[in-house]
Amino acid sequence: MVSAVPIFYLRVENYISLSVWIFCLVLGAAAFLHCVVQRTDAFAAIGTMSKSIWLAMIGGGELLTAISPNLGFGFLGIFSLIAVGIFAVYLLDIRPALRDAVDGHGSW
Repeated sequence: MVSAVPIFYLRVENYISLSVWIFCLVLGAAAFLHCVVQRTDAFAAIGTMSKSIWLAMIGGGELLTAISPNLGFGFLGIFSLIAVGIFAVYLLDIRPALRDAVDGHGSW
């Protein structure tokens, strides 16, 4: 008797990978859009890389994440994981610092 468990497992794995891949694309789009609307001088005020460098890194990461399934790496290849790291650094470190620099209000 042949078990259907391996077939079911692969289907679940594909759905989870697809869901995480879509989440990564949405995360990258949110980071890119936030970076686009920020003032250029705010990046210099917080002492980080320029706005154009952040846009290039986030945009390149978004592009690599979008085309990674076509490159044969599956939904979550090494390039997608590097891109998620870039998105996370921007959203968790740079974005709050930009908010503090532009608004003048801290998180308190």
